[in-house]
Amino acid sequence: MDMPVETQKQVDGMIFHILSEAKDKAEEINAKALQEFNIEKAKVVKAEKEKIIQEYDRKAKALDTERAIARSTAINKSRLEKIRARQDVIMQIASDSKGKLQAELKNQAKTQEFITKLIVQGMLMLLEDEVEVRCRAADDALVTSCLPGAQDQYAKAIATETGAKKACKLSLDKSVKLSADCLGGVVLACQRGTITIDNTVDSRMGLVLEQAKPTIRRLLFHGEAN
Repeated sequence: MDMPVETQKQVDGMIFHILSEAKDKAEEINAKALQEFNIEKAKVVKAEKEKIIQEYDRKAKALDTERAIARSTAINKSRLEKIRARQDVIMQIASDSKGKLQAELKNQAKTQEFITKLIVQGMLMLLEDEVEVRCRAADDALVTSCLPGAQDQYAKAIATETGAKKACKLSLDKSVKLSADCLGGVVLACQRGTITIDNTVDSRMGLVLEQAKPTIRRLLFHGEAN
């Protein structure tokens, strides 16, 4: 049985309205889903960008650190090489000085005068009544010959500086000898050997060289004093 025309129109209108609402709802759902998708995609893209930036920063910092370490290593290596070169030069100067000094000490008269002065200097530092003089075994005769003169020079020096009369008795220490490898000179001892003055040639040369190092560096290494 056919539906009346008016009723059919109403039914068709209802169907159209339902389909229209369904279509709008579907479009709304699709739009919302697309919006959420875009938001999530933006979050993922942002997170990936941040991750890439962080990784880049990490690698950049690591590269900077490697470069700083390499630069520091190169600088330290250069400094060490410079220090080593300076030390080699100073050691060569010490070796040359030692050779020249050994040649000078072959002159008996000069050596006797030199040893006497070393003894007197030590006596003036100790200011004792009795002092033992130590030397190499090979220098026993030489040092023994210097003792009288050293005693006289000491007494004169004290009289000149203070006006007082003071003598010091020197004796050769026969039990303690300096190493045969040293360049010579003397060690003065008193108070049963508890007080000593090292006036060996090696000690004096080392002292002079140490005091001269700033001058040597200034003259040889571009005006640097250190």
